[in-house]
Amino acid sequence: MVLLDIMMPGMDGFETLKRIRQFSQVPVLILTAKDEEEDRIRGLELGADDYIGKPFSHRELVSRIRAVLRRHYAAPPATQSVIKIDDRLTVDFGRREVLVNGERINLRPTEYRLLYHLIQNAGYVMPHETLLAKVWGPEYRDESHYLRLYITYLRQKIEEDPSNPKYILTERGIGYRFADLRKEREGEGRE
Repeated sequence: MVLLDIMMPGMDGFETLKRIRQFSQVPVLILTAKDEEEDRIRGLELGADDYIGKPFSHRELVSRIRAVLRRHYAAPPATQSVIKIDDRLTVDFGRREVLVNGERINLRPTEYRLLYHLIQNAGYVMPHETLLAKVWGPEYRDESHYLRLYITYLRQKIEEDPSNPKYILTERGIGYRFADLRKEREGEGRE
């Protein structure tokens, strides 16, 4: 795990994180006095797993480190290894691969965990708090900005038109739902 400060001499933490993400998916926790929303969003967009503003207690730091490591090393159990969503999207949980139009796309570990939980509950609304607890840990139940940001990332990577999503649907004020395309196709066949 990397504990990374944003304000460092020479190269700032954002540039360091960019360079780390070019070759590694090691968990990164940003520690910084720069706790503005824009800085948090930038750090998360660059691939940080969590962001904690100074001052913080040692107990909170240890708790966040444990949560990041737990999420990073906990491989979700796959009930079905390969799931062909439709002709465009296939997910292989055994290999941790996502194929869009036959091409492998790179997902960050957090994006993968989020997609996993959405697909495993396809057709059902996953409340914000539930997704946050399952993907980031129970101590993140109120961090809805994390969820919105990562849903946006996933949509940009798997949706044909991210502004008009077909797979990851928003249930306003409640949560998100992965479309159960199998049921929708069966329903179309009956008409």
